[in-house]
Amino acid sequence: MCKYLAHAFIQGWGVRWHSGFGWVLLSGLCAAKLLVESGLNPVVLEARNRVGGRTFTVQNKETKYVDLGGAYVGPTQNRILRIAKEFGVETYKVNEKENLVHYVKGKPYPFKGPFPPMWNPLALMDYNNLWRKMDEMGKEIPMEAPWRAPHAEVWDKITMKELFDKLCWTRAARQFANLFVNVNVTSEPHEVSALWFLWYVKQCGGTMRIFSTTNGGQERKFVGGSNQISQRIASKLGERVKLERAVYRIDQTGDNVVVETLNKETYEAKFVIIATAPGLHLKMHFNPPLPPLRNQLIHRVPTGSVIKCMVYYRESFWRKKGYCGSMVIEEEESPIGLTLDDTKPDGTVPAIMGFILARKARKLAALTKEERKRRICEIYSRVLGSEEALYPVHYEEKNWCEEEYSGGCYTAYFPPGILTQYGKVLREPVGRLYFAGTETATEWSGYMDGAVQAGERAAREILHTMGLIPQSEIWKQEPESVDVPARQFVATFWERNLPSVPGFLKFLGTSSVLTAAVVASLLAYKRGLIPRS
Repeated sequence: MCKYLAHAFIQGWGVRWHSGFGWVLLSGLCAAKLLVESGLNPVVLEARNRVGGRTFTVQNKETKYVDLGGAYVGPTQNRILRIAKEFGVETYKVNEKENLVHYVKGKPYPFKGPFPPMWNPLALMDYNNLWRKMDEMGKEIPMEAPWRAPHAEVWDKITMKELFDKLCWTRAARQFANLFVNVNVTSEPHEVSALWFLWYVKQCGGTMRIFSTTNGGQERKFVGGSNQISQRIASKLGERVKLERAVYRIDQTGDNVVVETLNKETYEAKFVIIATAPGLHLKMHFNPPLPPLRNQLIHRVPTGSVIKCMVYYRESFWRKKGYCGSMVIEEEESPIGLTLDDTKPDGTVPAIMGFILARKARKLAALTKEERKRRICEIYSRVLGSEEALYPVHYEEKNWCEEEYSGGCYTAYFPPGILTQYGKVLREPVGRLYFAGTETATEWSGYMDGAVQAGERAAREILHTMGLIPQSEIWKQEPESVDVPARQFVATFWERNLPSVPGFLKFLGTSSVLTAAVVASLLAYKRGLIPRS
């Protein structure tokens, strides 16, 4: 058995993706990088045969390079932008020059902006009230401790489906709200706590920031792929990074923490940082056992479901038709819910990226790769109105549900009742064990940026324990990126003041003939008797 003595050991199972809309990568690597820069000698143990975890860049002649895992970055994600700049990794903007398209009830509707417009007045009021209410509720939730929100107990007991049932009066708003959850956290509204999801949206900057391409979480990608950031950090760390070292036992009963791997190696360290999703801690044996709340937490926090799909064509035919490649598809039989243009920044290798999300990822996992490709091309053909979509030249996909050392993507989610009972132990050290990973972040959790924040925070906790930095330096504010500045989202007068559907009915008065007509219209709309436009 070989033995290594280090000041800190970082277990990096998937050293963390995120996450269309955000996927995680490098929490453990960033922790190790900071510790080395502080004069310490960490060792990084990675279960896979590669670094990067839920970022995964494949290189081949058909694609040049393709991000099959976490890829997107945007304004306010300042930590990952800082790391990328340090290693000379540049960004480019995802194409959004032409129209986006919203496909609903079998028809495509071109639009501009982050959200599709609603033409029916009742749906418009309902839709506007939904986003406004979610952002208002989010303002009550502390990013660092959502379980301390004034209404934490009440909101944590209900699912987002139950909240949507209370807030949404029209089928159009409710249907899009469901897709909003699918896209952002790769799970279903009935699976996630309302408190957790509202916190998740809030800590990403709100409904506009998290869902937008331009000025939002999906504005940019990295030239050459996101995985190269992890690779360059690993190269800098050199032999400190050990691949194919899955940890199965951590013992902190002695003077040093003893770590054993599946390939029968033993490592010793003064401290350990675990940078995996909480659920993957179940693959490890702890001595002494984890405290009760921590032990129960890791049994209760699952990870979302997604298959990332890339379809390649001879040319960007969608741009010729006035479309940018972004599609929002509301059709139950469609495998894909959201797409973005994935053509290279120089215009070569035309491609469309699409997500198979949540329930659909679980359902379509049973199909063959060829069958999934066929169904995807068929829906693209209908949405874009082009037979060219039926004839791709290449196809790539990655089903993250089958990854042993990820368990899914983009991030772990909290079912009802879990955050208020167990959330406080999420980042709490256990003896000499410290916890990183994007799930422990307080800004852009679930994304690459959250992974960086979490890793650096865990490293500074150790530095503070060793007496090398004051406690006030554990949590550091990150300066805004000079290269990718953020613009504020300014609500229009009508977005701020348009009434909700029940507010509008109340304003009219229940005895009004006009009210009766509006109520009749609402009922007709709910039953699909009034068209969308």
